[in-house]
Amino acid sequence: MTTSPPIPALVCDHCGQSCLDTRVEALDRLFCCHGCRTVFEILQDNGLTHYYRLEDRPGIRLDNAEEHASRFSYLDDETLQAQLLDFSNGVTATITLRLPQIHCASCVWLLENLRRLEPAVAHSEVDFLRRELAVTYQVDSLSLRRLVERLASIGYEPEITLDATTPKTGFTQDPLLRKIGIAGFCFGNAMLFSLPEYFADAGELNTSWQRLFSGLNLVLALPVLLYSSTDYLRGALRSLSQATTTIDVPIALGIVALFSRSLYEIVSGAGPGYMDSFTGLVFFLLLGKLFQRNSFSALSFERDYRSYFPLAVNVRDGHEEVSVPVSALEPGQRIIARHGELIPADCRLLSTHALLDFSYVTGESDPVEASRGDQVWAGGRVVSGAIELVVLRDVSQSYLTRLWNQDLFHGPATDDLSLLANRFSRWFTAAVVSIAVLTALYWLQADPTIAIHAATSVLIIACPCALALSTPFTTGAAMNLLARVGLYLREGSVVEKLAGISTIVFDKTGTLTSTHHSDVVFAGTDGDLTAAQKLGLAALLSNSVHPLSRKLLDQLPAATSPEVAEYLEAPGLGISGRIDKTSWCVGSRQWLIQNGVPLERIVAGTGSEQLHADDQDPTGATVHIAANSIHLGMYRLGHAYRGGLSQLMAQLRRRYQLMLLSGDNDRERQRLLPLMGDSTQMHFSQSPEQKLATVQRLEQSQSVMMVGDGLNDAGALRGSSVGIAVSEQIAAFSPACDGILDADAIHRLPAILHFARLCLGIVIASFILSLAYNIIGLSFAVRGNLSPLLSAVLMPLSSVSVIAFTAIATRGAARWTGLRP
Repeated sequence: MTTSPPIPALVCDHCGQSCLDTRVEALDRLFCCHGCRTVFEILQDNGLTHYYRLEDRPGIRLDNAEEHASRFSYLDDETLQAQLLDFSNGVTATITLRLPQIHCASCVWLLENLRRLEPAVAHSEVDFLRRELAVTYQVDSLSLRRLVERLASIGYEPEITLDATTPKTGFTQDPLLRKIGIAGFCFGNAMLFSLPEYFADAGELNTSWQRLFSGLNLVLALPVLLYSSTDYLRGALRSLSQATTTIDVPIALGIVALFSRSLYEIVSGAGPGYMDSFTGLVFFLLLGKLFQRNSFSALSFERDYRSYFPLAVNVRDGHEEVSVPVSALEPGQRIIARHGELIPADCRLLSTHALLDFSYVTGESDPVEASRGDQVWAGGRVVSGAIELVVLRDVSQSYLTRLWNQDLFHGPATDDLSLLANRFSRWFTAAVVSIAVLTALYWLQADPTIAIHAATSVLIIACPCALALSTPFTTGAAMNLLARVGLYLREGSVVEKLAGISTIVFDKTGTLTSTHHSDVVFAGTDGDLTAAQKLGLAALLSNSVHPLSRKLLDQLPAATSPEVAEYLEAPGLGISGRIDKTSWCVGSRQWLIQNGVPLERIVAGTGSEQLHADDQDPTGATVHIAANSIHLGMYRLGHAYRGGLSQLMAQLRRRYQLMLLSGDNDRERQRLLPLMGDSTQMHFSQSPEQKLATVQRLEQSQSVMMVGDGLNDAGALRGSSVGIAVSEQIAAFSPACDGILDADAIHRLPAILHFARLCLGIVIASFILSLAYNIIGLSFAVRGNLSPLLSAVLMPLSSVSVIAFTAIATRGAARWTGLRP
């Protein structure tokens, strides 16, 4: 058995890819296709060849520059335009387009110089992290359709999906930011108005000035109470109505006590109150909430099937093709789906043959063959040539839509009562209330005024500001550090949940395997193929769009485009053709036998093996090769597992129970055993419903982390304690989940989980630190000696010191686990 490494080949001067299918020479340059040549000529004609100086071969490959004219005709629909445009006044319009092809500085440079390609473009700006382009253009000179066609012609075809028409809430309308702004403004001014009280006795300050400053502080405190602090007050009421105690309860007690005590002192003239401490308390709490929520706006953690579906599809109208919005598809219409396109509705196949990839829905990696008359479910991606289908059901009634809309695929809201801060707050609240009551009873015998003063002082000083900040700032810092190694979490609470994981469930296809690579091994009757034979085989395979043909082409040198005569492709069997004087036959064992090729024993190295009895090789797909009726051998194609998988599983098995749930068949079970370990349970041919049911069963007794990649894993990702979606393109589609993990970082899972456990320890340590401040403050409060100056110093000091501790300790934990150098 010999492995055939790729032979170095000539590469395109535009995109840098191997010239596999065609070799186009023009302008003293080499291009892999006419599309790349077209882009180069466009850039050259518009004086933009500086693009190639920014990076070596920075271009995006464009396979067919001529096909875009009709594909975007649906963008002429004014209703769709209104849904897609960010702004339009009839003269100028602005639209934000998602361009997943953006990958380097040269892409940014080219797209931000778009006005030199299209004079009607007034401004274009790239958001690199979000892979988005914001374009402002003149409506009377440039249509939206023409703009998209121009982008597609230079290799940056926008990703316009059905999800793009769903209204989204803008970041600028975020109420939390408004609440922070109001609280910060009031806090800063209240501090200024309180300065005379900090540095002078009340008797030395003119009474009228004292009442003026106190009244101004009261005015500043009202919007903080009635608007900025409402989330905490409502959260406390909701918890008490459900007979539970969360961290909001002691915070609300402190807020109410602090404001009420200050209001009484100001109105009665007994003192200046604590409005500076009150506004500062709410301001710091809201900052912690913002820091905790500050995940990654460039990523979407709540996506469904609409993020996959195209916005429009080609419909046959007589002898013409027209582009129709997917939402307007009706049963009985005939649609055309080409290679790589997704079928958006349940249909019946009208073409003779089709090859479909349903891994998006089922997880099964092997393409499914369909013949005329077969029913084709929504979600299948065409991996053969163009096919024609008739729509059976509306998009809203398709199998895929019904699957996603099932209640079991939409997990319950996060159980915040399980979080450490809320568990801690249960006894903390009881302890604070008890101390306040005992303090009031003690002083009531001596002086009722002191009793009320001391009891409210206990509630004020024991308000868990530092306690409430310790968790968000620890998890927020952890989220930023994890992002640097490729794990993007939706919210800070996921860090705490990761620390409590006991079972890890993996999907196989696309999670443990690479979607872009395959293990290709050649077994030949006389060893490896010769260089000439590989060139001839590549020329034949370049005419086929079958997935196996494309995978084999990646292992072969670039063909020089010799003429292929008598080309024949038998769906589900193989291909044949004649190149010069050599007749080639490539495909299944049955295909070679039908073409009169005698199959011989394959000799590889010092051993030998008989050809497998059929084409369902237990280690992967098999493709036989014959030239001039002589069997040359066969290629075996298997999944390419991600590097370091064996070490990864060995490390995880030491602490966690592991399980594999795959929608794929069990063909590679024996190959997975040494990688996953004998103790790992492996279940194959699992439907999305079966995956979810298994995870829900495990969740009854343990905390589960599901690691998957496709929509077929969406239910299990939502049903688990933590759902992590593995993605080879972070900014591209990923199902609804708690976190998105870069596929190249999957080997870091043991370190990530260790880091999460250390972060939980840091939270506990910060609790202890905040309790120390509370004990110091309570020692003054129970004696009735709490002054505005002490309150103004102690509360911010405790918050700042806890924040500093968590920041330093979290970075230290990252270094300890190797996540940060």
